[in-house]
Amino acid sequence: MKEIILISVAGEDKVGVTNSVTSVLARHEANILDIGQSVIHETLSLGMLVEFIDPQQSSAALKDILFGLDAQGMSVKFTPISPDEYEHWVEGRSKHRHIITLLSRRIRAEQIVGITDITSELGLNIDKIERLSGRVPLDDEQQSAKACIEFNVSGRIEDLEQVRRRFLELGGRFECDIAFQEDNLFRRTRRLVCFDMDSTLIEAEVIDELAKAAGVGDQVVAITESAMRGEIDFTESFAQRLALLEGLDESVLQGIAETLPLTEGMENLISTLKRYGFKTAILSGGFNYFGRYLQNKLGFDYVYANELEIHEGKVTGKVSGTVVDGQRKAELLVHLAAQEGIDLEQVVAVGDGANDLPMLSKAGLGIAFRAKPIVKQSAKQSISTLGLDGILYLMGYRDREI
Repeated sequence: MKEIILISVAGEDKVGVTNSVTSVLARHEANILDIGQSVIHETLSLGMLVEFIDPQQSSAALKDILFGLDAQGMSVKFTPISPDEYEHWVEGRSKHRHIITLLSRRIRAEQIVGITDITSELGLNIDKIERLSGRVPLDDEQQSAKACIEFNVSGRIEDLEQVRRRFLELGGRFECDIAFQEDNLFRRTRRLVCFDMDSTLIEAEVIDELAKAAGVGDQVVAITESAMRGEIDFTESFAQRLALLEGLDESVLQGIAETLPLTEGMENLISTLKRYGFKTAILSGGFNYFGRYLQNKLGFDYVYANELEIHEGKVTGKVSGTVVDGQRKAELLVHLAAQEGIDLEQVVAVGDGANDLPMLSKAGLGIAFRAKPIVKQSAKQSISTLGLDGILYLMGYRDREI
């Protein structure tokens, strides 16, 4: 009769521990059903779920492992597992899997308590906890630090949106971001990332900067903020703001482009995406002039924005062609996915305003970045605590891969 044993090893990390255990198991023809190992501050934790075809082999193997590890100063524990227990475990872990991602400047115990309170209440089992970010130096400045922990959980979820709202509320309370997403094959197979430009890729609204140069800054800012909150239709607000720019000299555009403040983490994000072969697109309700400037500087593959109409060196207060509003952004996202031959689940969309919601809803991973409350509540995921490269954590990348 087959015998299943859980082997748990702990102690000071040193070379050869895993090798010594598996060497014994190999001699006794054991099968490894599951294995996991981690090291935290020079302390090793190793677990193996092992199957012995011949029970007589198991007693000899366990004795050899015990003596070998004792000589290395390691502690070991053997736990018998029945076949029924094993089958029940396999069935439970193969379905209903989700990922919880905690992003913060510093990981605090109260943040993890909040997460585990919710998972316990929902009956979710935490199967694995892993740090995606690098180790944080003790003297690192709070503003530049970034930390991320990923929880693999299993269990049935009845209302996915309600769970996301609870984690969103928890993140707001503890100054962190908490993403909750299904653990599926698409998570590490995203191929296209579409960005809003103003207040997403850059820490400015270009139309507001143009308005300041035209002497109508306060009027345009008020309309912009109302539109981003969803209080005014984007197309209507866009026309109102544009009209106030009539007569602005064309030479102003270059000066504004050259001084655009890039969002924290943006350059790191784009260079990483390019290195891994992602296609990147700017889908903006702003202007092509500035989108093309970023494209030339950072290598975006596509730029779709509004063409600012200029006549005899002066801004006319109008745009030529189709206005890129929220619906148009969503259409462009779908078009680019089809053009690249990929599923919409393989698309990531990032934006901050109400006019970004249509494209965020189309993408497999829609992220509200430093967004207005209405957008954060409606998007699948949100990031407000870290820079733009925090998106890579939601895609499952570790610092060592960035």
